Amino acid sequence: MSRRFFSVLALPAGVAAAAAAAGCQLLCQEAEIPRGKKASEKEVTNSKRWLGRQQKSPTGSGKPCDLTGWWENDLGSRMHVLEVDSEGNFSGEYHTAVSSADKPIQPSPFVGSQHLGEDGQCTFGFTVNWKKFSDSTAVFVGQCFAGDKGDEVLQTSWLLREKVDSLRSDWKATRTGCNTFIRVG
Repeated sequence: MSRRFFSVLALPAGVAAAAAAAGCQLLCQEAEIPRGKKASEKEVTNSKRWLGRQQKSPTGSGKPCDLTGWWENDLGSRMHVLEVDSEGNFSGEYHTAVSSADKPIQPSPFVGSQHLGEDGQCTFGFTVNWKKFSDSTAVFVGQCFAGDKGDEVLQTSWLLREKVDSLRSDWKATRTGCNTFIRVG
């Protein structure tokens, strides 16, 4: 049995504390419980919550998870995945709901690839180029889960690299986080 915990790697303590106080998930990672203990029901329930919303926890129906279509995450950002080819390559457009850029947000292109697993619950990754309104790039990795009721959930982790003016400012150029996407069309 596993329990979900959050860890922060190579971030100044002040940044980590501020993010945690704001309710941000910096890095999500499953870990084995020491000495083989089972997680309590309360721990399991708490591990399925973020920002006050209950996460869906599909168990898998054997039905292949299809990345094609519209997805929305817990922050209100939406993405449209176009056709996935026979090699697992895909592209689409990301409509972010959040940005620290000075320019107005615009839809941004992404390209990616998925591992076409036999159980239908694929792993995938994609890169978003924010060039239309920002000097940053983001990479997402995740897994698609198909639930017993046909619902699909994408669990993702991401890195966002922002352009900085100097090497001295490099410490603040990369952000990390997790998002859960649900199918909306």
